[in-house]
Amino acid sequence: MDYIARIKKIKSERKITNEKLSDLTGIPLGTLSKILAGISDSPKLSNMVLIADALGCTLDYIVSGTPENTNNYTLSAEEIAFIEDYRQLDGHGRELVSMVAHKELDRVGMVAEQTSASAVRARSTKTVQKPTQSAKILPVFTPTSAASAATADFARRPVLLYDLPVSAGPGVYLDDSIAEEISIPSNERTASTDFALRISGNSMEPKYHDGDILLVEDTDSVEIGELGIFVLDGNGYFKKYGGDRLISLNSDYGDILLRDYAEAVCCGRVVGKLKRK
Repeated sequence: MDYIARIKKIKSERKITNEKLSDLTGIPLGTLSKILAGISDSPKLSNMVLIADALGCTLDYIVSGTPENTNNYTLSAEEIAFIEDYRQLDGHGRELVSMVAHKELDRVGMVAEQTSASAVRARSTKTVQKPTQSAKILPVFTPTSAASAATADFARRPVLLYDLPVSAGPGVYLDDSIAEEISIPSNERTASTDFALRISGNSMEPKYHDGDILLVEDTDSVEIGELGIFVLDGNGYFKKYGGDRLISLNSDYGDILLRDYAEAVCCGRVVGKLKRK
Protein backbone atom coordinates (compact mmCIF):
# COMPACT_ATOMS: atom_id res chain seq x y z
CA MET A 1 0.00 0.00 0.00
CA ASP A 2 1.53 3.29 -1.15
CA TYR A 3 0.35 5.32 1.85
CA ILE A 4 2.24 2.98 4.19
CA ALA A 5 5.44 3.46 2.19
CA ARG A 6 5.04 7.26 2.37
CA ILE A 7 4.49 7.17 6.14
CA LYS A 8 7.55 4.94 6.64
CA LYS A 9 9.63 7.20 4.36
CA ILE A 10 8.88 10.31 6.44
CA LYS A 11 9.41 8.36 9.68
CA SER A 12 12.82 7.26 8.43
CA GLU A 13 13.82 10.75 7.27
CA ARG A 14 12.85 12.29 10.60
CA LYS A 15 14.04 9.34 12.70
CA ILE A 16 10.64 8.83 14.31
CA THR A 17 10.04 5.39 15.83
CA ASN A 18 6.64 3.72 16.10
CA GLU A 19 6.72 4.39 19.85
CA LYS A 20 7.41 8.09 19.28
CA LEU A 21 4.68 8.34 16.63
CA SER A 22 2.26 6.64 19.02
CA ASP A 23 3.11 9.27 21.69
CA LEU A 24 2.71 12.15 19.21
CA THR A 25 -0.63 10.96 17.84
CA GLY A 26 -2.20 9.30 20.88
CA ILE A 27 -2.93 6.23 18.73
CA PRO A 28 -2.34 2.99 20.69
CA LEU A 29 0.93 1.36 19.65
CA GLY A 30 -0.83 -1.89 18.74
CA THR A 31 -3.29 -0.09 16.44
CA LEU A 32 -0.49 1.95 14.87
CA SER A 33 1.59 -1.18 14.26
CA LYS A 34 -1.37 -2.81 12.48
CA ILE A 35 -1.79 0.25 10.23
CA LEU A 36 1.89 0.29 9.29
CA ALA A 37 1.94 -3.49 8.73
CA GLY A 38 -1.03 -3.28 6.36
CA ILE A 39 -3.18 -5.45 8.65
CA SER A 40 -5.78 -2.70 9.00
CA ASP A 41 -7.24 -2.49 5.45
CA SER A 42 -9.25 0.67 6.06
CA PRO A 43 -7.65 2.75 8.82
CA LYS A 44 -9.86 5.39 10.39
CA LEU A 45 -9.66 8.79 8.73
CA SER A 46 -9.18 10.46 12.12
CA ASN A 47 -6.09 8.30 12.74
CA MET A 48 -4.64 9.19 9.33
CA VAL A 49 -5.15 12.90 10.07
CA LEU A 50 -3.34 12.50 13.41
CA ILE A 51 -0.44 10.72 11.68
CA ALA A 52 -0.19 13.43 9.00
CA ASP A 53 -0.16 16.19 11.64
CA ALA A 54 2.50 14.39 13.70
CA LEU A 55 4.72 13.90 10.63
CA GLY A 56 4.25 17.51 9.51
CA CYS A 57 2.76 16.67 6.11
CA THR A 58 -0.66 16.89 4.49
CA LEU A 59 -3.25 14.13 4.47
CA ASP A 60 -3.28 14.47 0.66
CA TYR A 61 0.39 13.53 0.54
CA ILE A 62 -0.06 10.40 2.66
CA VAL A 63 -3.16 9.21 0.79
CA SER A 64 -2.27 10.12 -2.81
CA GLY A 65 1.32 11.36 -2.81
CA THR A 66 0.26 14.92 -3.64
CA PRO A 67 2.89 17.19 -2.02
CA GLU A 68 0.59 20.18 -1.61
CA ASN A 69 -3.05 20.62 -0.76
CA THR A 70 -4.23 21.96 -4.12
CA ASN A 71 -7.74 22.46 -2.78
CA ASN A 72 -6.37 24.88 -0.17
CA TYR A 73 -8.62 23.67 2.64
CA THR A 74 -8.34 21.64 5.82
CA LEU A 75 -10.96 19.42 7.41
CA SER A 76 -12.35 20.31 10.81
CA ALA A 77 -12.88 17.66 13.49
CA GLU A 78 -16.62 17.89 12.86
CA GLU A 79 -16.13 17.30 9.12
CA ILE A 80 -13.85 14.33 9.75
CA ALA A 81 -16.43 12.79 12.10
CA PHE A 82 -19.14 13.34 9.47
CA ILE A 83 -17.05 11.65 6.75
CA GLU A 84 -16.39 8.64 8.99
CA ASP A 85 -20.12 8.35 9.77
CA TYR A 86 -20.91 8.66 6.04
CA ARG A 87 -18.52 5.83 5.17
CA GLN A 88 -20.44 3.52 7.50
CA LEU A 89 -23.73 4.07 5.65
CA ASP A 90 -25.04 1.62 3.07
CA GLY A 91 -26.29 2.70 -0.37
CA HIS A 92 -29.73 3.70 0.93
CA GLY A 93 -28.26 5.87 3.68
CA ARG A 94 -25.80 7.61 1.34
CA GLU A 95 -28.59 8.31 -1.17
CA LEU A 96 -30.68 9.86 1.61
CA VAL A 97 -27.78 12.07 2.74
CA SER A 98 -27.13 13.15 -0.86
CA MET A 99 -30.81 14.03 -1.32
CA VAL A 100 -30.83 16.19 1.82
CA ALA A 101 -27.57 17.90 0.80
CA HIS A 102 -28.89 18.80 -2.66
CA LYS A 103 -32.15 20.12 -1.19
CA GLU A 104 -30.19 22.31 1.21
CA LEU A 105 -27.90 23.59 -1.55
CA ASP A 106 -30.97 24.54 -3.61
CA ARG A 107 -32.46 26.33 -0.61
CA VAL A 108 -29.26 28.25 0.14
CA GLY A 109 -28.94 29.20 -3.54
CA MET A 110 -32.51 30.52 -3.71
CA VAL A 111 -32.07 32.56 -0.53
CA ALA A 112 -28.86 34.07 -1.94
CA GLU A 113 -30.59 34.95 -5.25
CA GLN A 114 -33.55 36.56 -3.47
CA THR A 115 -31.24 38.53 -1.17
CA SER A 116 -29.17 39.72 -4.16
CA ALA A 117 -32.30 40.73 -6.10
CA SER A 118 -33.62 42.71 -3.14
CA ALA A 119 -30.30 44.55 -2.86
CA VAL A 120 -30.35 45.45 -6.59
CA ARG A 121 -33.91 46.82 -6.34
CA ALA A 122 -32.96 48.88 -3.29
CA ARG A 123 -30.01 50.46 -5.13
CA SER A 124 -32.05 51.21 -8.27
CA THR A 125 -34.48 53.63 -6.54
CA LYS A 126 -33.71 56.92 -4.81
CA THR A 127 -36.87 56.99 -2.72
CA VAL A 128 -36.97 55.50 0.69
CA GLN A 129 -38.58 52.11 0.47
CA LYS A 130 -40.55 50.38 3.13
CA PRO A 131 -38.69 47.42 4.48
CA THR A 132 -39.28 44.57 2.08
CA GLN A 133 -40.57 41.28 3.35
CA SER A 134 -37.64 39.06 4.21
CA ALA A 135 -36.89 36.27 1.83
CA LYS A 136 -39.03 33.25 2.50
CA ILE A 137 -36.91 30.42 3.77
CA LEU A 138 -37.82 27.15 2.17
CA PRO A 139 -38.47 24.36 4.67
CA VAL A 140 -35.54 22.06 5.30
CA PHE A 141 -36.12 18.71 3.68
CA THR A 142 -36.53 15.95 6.24
CA PRO A 143 -37.42 12.35 5.52
CA THR A 144 -40.90 11.21 6.52
CA SER A 145 -41.31 9.25 9.68
CA ALA A 146 -41.80 6.11 7.60
CA ALA A 147 -38.53 6.73 5.75
CA SER A 148 -36.73 7.41 9.03
CA ALA A 149 -38.03 4.17 10.45
CA ALA A 150 -36.95 2.31 7.35
CA THR A 151 -33.47 3.80 7.57
CA ALA A 152 -33.17 2.84 11.24
CA ASP A 153 -34.38 -0.71 10.52
CA PHE A 154 -32.46 -1.45 7.32
CA ALA A 155 -29.28 0.69 7.33
CA ARG A 156 -26.33 -1.70 7.36
CA ARG A 157 -22.58 -1.66 6.78
CA PRO A 158 -20.00 -4.33 5.95
CA VAL A 159 -17.39 -5.77 8.33
CA LEU A 160 -15.03 -8.74 8.08
CA LEU A 161 -16.06 -11.90 9.94
CA TYR A 162 -13.27 -14.22 11.08
CA ASP A 163 -14.41 -17.81 11.45
CA LEU A 164 -13.19 -19.52 14.62
CA PRO A 165 -10.28 -17.19 15.41
CA VAL A 166 -11.09 -17.28 19.12
CA SER A 167 -12.46 -19.80 21.54
CA ALA A 168 -15.05 -19.60 24.28
CA GLY A 169 -13.79 -22.96 25.52
CA PRO A 170 -10.27 -24.36 25.12
CA GLY A 171 -7.89 -22.14 23.17
CA VAL A 172 -7.67 -22.49 19.40
CA TYR A 173 -4.94 -21.18 17.15
CA LEU A 174 -5.46 -17.94 15.27
CA ASP A 175 -3.40 -19.02 12.25
CA ASP A 176 -5.02 -19.41 8.83
CA SER A 177 -8.24 -17.63 9.84
CA ILE A 178 -10.44 -17.14 6.80
CA ALA A 179 -12.37 -13.89 6.70
CA GLU A 180 -15.64 -13.25 4.91
CA GLU A 181 -17.59 -10.02 4.57
CA ILE A 182 -20.91 -9.74 6.37
CA SER A 183 -23.27 -6.82 6.98
CA ILE A 184 -24.24 -5.56 10.43
CA PRO A 185 -26.79 -2.93 11.52
CA SER A 186 -25.41 0.60 11.26
CA ASN A 187 -26.41 2.39 14.46
CA GLU A 188 -25.00 3.90 17.64
CA ARG A 189 -24.63 0.50 19.31
CA THR A 190 -22.42 -0.86 16.52
CA ALA A 191 -20.53 2.35 15.68
CA SER A 192 -17.29 1.19 17.34
CA THR A 193 -17.29 -2.25 15.67
CA ASP A 194 -14.18 -2.87 13.53
CA PHE A 195 -14.59 -6.59 12.83
CA ALA A 196 -16.60 -9.66 13.85
CA LEU A 197 -15.61 -13.06 15.30
CA ARG A 198 -17.49 -16.36 15.46
CA ILE A 199 -16.77 -18.18 18.73
CA SER A 200 -16.76 -21.84 19.67
CA GLY A 201 -17.34 -23.49 23.04
CA ASN A 202 -19.57 -22.88 26.04
CA SER A 203 -17.33 -21.28 28.68
CA MET A 204 -19.11 -17.91 28.30
CA GLU A 205 -22.63 -19.27 28.72
CA PRO A 206 -25.33 -18.42 29.57
CA LYS A 207 -24.86 -15.05 27.81
CA TYR A 208 -22.76 -16.24 24.87
CA HIS A 209 -23.17 -19.56 23.07
CA ASP A 210 -21.25 -21.73 20.65
CA GLY A 211 -21.46 -20.19 17.16
CA ASP A 212 -22.35 -16.68 18.33
CA ILE A 213 -20.89 -13.81 16.28
CA LEU A 214 -19.17 -11.16 18.39
CA LEU A 215 -18.82 -7.50 17.41
CA VAL A 216 -15.30 -6.33 18.27
CA GLU A 217 -13.59 -2.96 18.57
CA ASP A 218 -9.93 -3.02 17.51
CA THR A 219 -7.93 -2.04 20.61
CA ASP A 220 -4.89 -3.35 22.44
CA SER A 221 -6.25 -2.83 25.97
CA VAL A 222 -9.47 -3.25 27.96
CA GLU A 223 -10.57 -2.25 31.45
CA ILE A 224 -11.05 -4.72 34.30
CA GLY A 225 -14.51 -6.26 34.00
CA GLU A 226 -14.76 -5.74 30.23
CA LEU A 227 -15.04 -8.58 27.71
CA GLY A 228 -12.18 -8.92 25.29
CA ILE A 229 -10.33 -11.05 22.76
CA PHE A 230 -6.97 -12.29 24.06
CA VAL A 231 -4.08 -14.30 22.66
CA LEU A 232 -2.05 -16.32 25.17
CA ASP A 233 1.06 -18.01 23.75
CA GLY A 234 -0.60 -18.16 20.32
CA ASN A 235 -4.03 -19.38 21.49
CA GLY A 236 -7.11 -17.17 21.21
CA TYR A 237 -9.67 -16.67 23.96
CA PHE A 238 -12.89 -14.74 24.49
CA LYS A 239 -13.04 -13.89 28.21
CA LYS A 240 -13.74 -11.24 30.83
CA TYR A 241 -10.60 -9.36 31.88
CA GLY A 242 -9.81 -9.66 35.58
CA GLY A 243 -6.51 -7.81 35.82
CA ASP A 244 -4.20 -10.77 36.54
CA ARG A 245 -6.50 -13.37 35.01
CA LEU A 246 -9.11 -14.13 32.36
CA ILE A 247 -12.54 -15.13 33.66
CA SER A 248 -15.23 -17.35 32.13
CA LEU A 249 -18.92 -16.56 32.68
CA ASN A 250 -19.64 -20.29 32.96
CA SER A 251 -18.82 -21.37 36.54
CA ASP A 252 -17.80 -24.83 35.28
CA TYR A 253 -14.59 -23.26 33.96
CA GLY A 254 -11.76 -22.01 36.16
CA ASP A 255 -9.90 -18.74 35.75
CA ILE A 256 -6.91 -18.48 33.41
CA LEU A 257 -3.96 -16.95 35.27
CA LEU A 258 -1.93 -14.65 33.02
CA ARG A 259 1.29 -15.31 34.94
CA ASP A 260 1.26 -18.86 33.53
CA TYR A 261 1.85 -17.57 29.99
CA ALA A 262 4.96 -16.09 28.40
CA GLU A 263 2.97 -13.82 26.09
CA ALA A 264 -0.47 -12.30 26.67
CA VAL A 265 -1.92 -9.84 24.15
CA CYS A 266 -5.28 -8.07 23.94
CA CYS A 267 -6.66 -7.98 20.37
CA GLY A 268 -9.98 -6.22 20.89
CA ARG A 269 -12.91 -5.22 23.10
CA VAL A 270 -16.23 -7.06 22.62
CA VAL A 271 -18.97 -4.44 22.19
CA GLY A 272 -21.89 -6.78 21.42
CA LYS A 273 -23.05 -9.71 19.35
CA LEU A 274 -25.29 -10.28 16.37
CA LYS A 275 -28.78 -11.54 17.05
CA ARG A 276 -29.40 -15.06 15.84
CA LYS A 277 -31.90 -15.28 12.98
